[in-house]
Amino acid sequence: MSQKLVYDGLQRCPYREGQVARMPLYRQLQQLTLDQADIRFANAERRVGTCLYRTACPTCTACEGIRVPVATFRPSKSQRRALRRCADVRVEYGSPTFSPEKLALFNKHKQVRDLTSDEDGAMTPLGYISWLVQSCFQTMEMRYYLGDRLIAVGIVDLGAVAMSSVYFYFDPEPEISRLSPGVMSVLRELDFCRRTGREHLYLGLFVHDCRQLNYKGGYRPHERLFDGDWRAVE
Repeated sequence: MSQKLVYDGLQRCPYREGQVARMPLYRQLQQLTLDQADIRFANAERRVGTCLYRTACPTCTACEGIRVPVATFRPSKSQRRALRRCADVRVEYGSPTFSPEKLALFNKHKQVRDLTSDEDGAMTPLGYISWLVQSCFQTMEMRYYLGDRLIAVGIVDLGAVAMSSVYFYFDPEPEISRLSPGVMSVLRELDFCRRTGREHLYLGLFVHDCRQLNYKGGYRPHERLFDGDWRAVE
């Protein structure tokens, strides 16, 4: 058996008010190959540390997997402007690691951008390592610098022909926020896919009426997972 069920309870939906969510969580008992990773990405499975989950909610099907075909993607005018604003931002690639600097940046991003709920506390070193450093995939960290200043970090999982965005956080100070670092990160990830011959960038989940997720629909053309089929959305 290559995976073990570790949680399968009902919980408050993090995306839609008043909805109940079910996200069975399976710990992977061995490292997945690049080909196996592609299969999991295509199944809209998401990663938390060494565990994978896929939404299986009892009364709602609003969550849809979303992916961008690299060959046909064309950035919008606003996305091109954002990329030009970030022309001086350089990227370093490597394996994900923990540092106090990254943890402080992560917590600052969550707090200033109001991404924490009442029951959430600050991320701990153990929590950061368990979620973003430990992995069942081949995982890469993209570190973004303006001069010598670390301004953002992106975590992505790699497959043989695709890549999956896991998490991105950035310095929320106004001089960095005005650069639109979130847009920059997606465009830089798409560029990495293009340069390495990958066909799709998976952006996680899309929910039409959720502000935290529906921005992903702005990367076009894209495909969304409907009833087990990936369908093009212009």
